Amino acid sequence: MLKIGITGGIGSGKSTVAKVFETLGIPVYYADAAAKRLMTENEELKQALTEAFGPETYINGQLNRTFLSARVFNNEAALKQLNALVHPVVIKDGTDWMGRQTSPYAIKEAALFFETGSAAGLDFVIGVSAPEAVRIGRVMNRDGISRSEVLARMQKQIKEEIKLRLCDFIITNNEQEMVIPQVLGLHQHFLQKTNPF
Repeated sequence: MLKIGITGGIGSGKSTVAKVFETLGIPVYYADAAAKRLMTENEELKQALTEAFGPETYINGQLNRTFLSARVFNNEAALKQLNALVHPVVIKDGTDWMGRQTSPYAIKEAALFFETGSAAGLDFVIGVSAPEAVRIGRVMNRDGISRSEVLARMQKQIKEEIKLRLCDFIITNNEQEMVIPQVLGLHQHFLQKTNPF
């Protein structure tokens, strides 16, 4: 079974592309959603986060997102600490999930494959590309935040052109080129790789 990654900068539409693969019957692991789930369900991680950031990290067993976001937002050291605790747990969960799949290929969707070193276990990585202006507009609409807040988030990720250079395939999601034919082409490509005869 092939292990495929989907990545891209904030607002590039990687989740949208992943959902198209899902409609083709391909299982997708969403790293961001998994991180949120594990921060609430994984007792060891909860304990580690509470020790690192204080008892206000959880209220009645539920993650206090507002408190944690405020703690790490403009604090590089705190953000590094948060990532150092969460990423290994998510990577292990994703690896375990991948091991349970029985389809010809499975997909892991994540923003930070190259930054966390988790691209190493994948056969191919698909990069989702969109112009910066489109990405900014999408995130402003999606999250109800200002342009400057979107730009601040973008500065925390490696530049899109660098990220895309590290990918094996690119899907253009610029609201002009159709995404579905691009996904279908890659779907056929991966199926042929898993069953060449």
